[in-house]
Amino acid sequence: MKRTLFLNPPSFDGFDGGAGARYQARREIRSFWYPTWLAQPAALVGESGRLVDAPARGLDLEQTVAIARGFDLAVLHTSTPSFASDVKVAERLKAERPGLTVGLCGAHVAVLPEQSLRVGQAIDFVCHKEFDHTIVEVAQGRPLSEVKGLSWRRPDGSIAHNDPRPLIEDMDALPSVLDVYARDLRVEDYAIGYLKHPYVSLYTGRGCPARCTFCLWPQTVGGHTYRTRSPGVVIAEMERARALFPQVQEFFFDDDTFTADTKRCEEIARGLGRLGLTWSCNARANVPYETLKVMKDNGLRLLLVGYESGNEQVLINIKKGVKKSRMLQFARDVKDLGIVTHGTFIVGLPGETRETIEETIRFACEIEPETLQVSLAAPYPGTFLWEQALREGWLSPEANDAAVALERGERLPHVEDKGFQMATLGYEGLSRDEIAGSLEVFYRRFYLRWRPIRRILGEMARDRRVLTRRVREGYEFMSFMLSRKGA
Repeated sequence: MKRTLFLNPPSFDGFDGGAGARYQARREIRSFWYPTWLAQPAALVGESGRLVDAPARGLDLEQTVAIARGFDLAVLHTSTPSFASDVKVAERLKAERPGLTVGLCGAHVAVLPEQSLRVGQAIDFVCHKEFDHTIVEVAQGRPLSEVKGLSWRRPDGSIAHNDPRPLIEDMDALPSVLDVYARDLRVEDYAIGYLKHPYVSLYTGRGCPARCTFCLWPQTVGGHTYRTRSPGVVIAEMERARALFPQVQEFFFDDDTFTADTKRCEEIARGLGRLGLTWSCNARANVPYETLKVMKDNGLRLLLVGYESGNEQVLINIKKGVKKSRMLQFARDVKDLGIVTHGTFIVGLPGETRETIEETIRFACEIEPETLQVSLAAPYPGTFLWEQALREGWLSPEANDAAVALERGERLPHVEDKGFQMATLGYEGLSRDEIAGSLEVFYRRFYLRWRPIRRILGEMARDRRVLTRRVREGYEFMSFMLSRKGA
């Protein structure tokens, strides 16, 4: 087995390459998700592998290169916004050790294998879709020509595309990522503003049955079938997680839709309740009250909910599959049960106008999640929204140039020099500048009200650790918004 480095490479300051694959750039408050997509194949490779999360660990390029010297194979997770930067990291690794085999994985290269290899001459191969067993076979020394799920560079420089690899159906057969976390990561490095600290996140399944036009993972890597670990396996894994990480205050299930199978969700919840764990998960805004109650009664603290928009037509345009009226009922249910929510919203989706943005801001204030995140609509290669934007001519000149560069196999431009989100979609009657400016308006209108201010002050008064954390986050948020305004 080759000595294999699984690398989340350094890029923009504060950019989380794992979760950052969903969004265009670094977030308003410095925060990091676990690199679970890399941890899973690392668990399969075993002691021959090592996972290095450079952004969370604060490692720069030179420090990362120094670590990579002892490895035979380097696998880098990449994304559309960080791709150009990640190619530079690959080139630096190769220059330091010419015999190193370098591969890239992630949604970007999964949907653009030919173009990615033409851009990055230092890249030996890229992975299609799920890459766990693909990487294991490369690490075992199998010739690249025999590994399913790869595109690779022949010795003469030409590019070959192998047969696809079927998605993994038996999720229980995959080893737990917990041992890799314990061996290679430091849980204190990972913080998310709405989760208790320290926290641990992991997946209990892959894929999402929803058809949201903008969502990256189901359309590029995971598919639309929710493939899951059995409840007994999940509960046993969480019992071990409790023993491995006694300092952890909260466990987060990062499945795209943990609540898609309500019976399974309830069974797992009851098992977590017996373990006495505090936990949270992703959810769509249509979970039945009865299921929510079972979850709450068994340790659920928070739901991360993608509301996206408060306008019915915009929800239809993006194929959200949940009506606004159902979202309102869901919001009432979670409030009634005392479940904390973190709501995510997007401005600039198809059909957006000044009036729909205003409606979404009012909607967010009405349903009153404890915290929220506002993103600018990001059309990524491989998604329906990307194809729609190309077809309708919605892309900004910069993004359109990037689309041309993709087709030619040229380098993509950086996101923005400081790593900020950019409004790449614009519509007749609603400019990109207006869409970008609405992000700050949204945050200000939501948070500068008495109810959220009172809630935050109350949390700070009750817990000195929360006080310290919220002061730091507030400083980071204001610095981010000021920097963005001056960019």
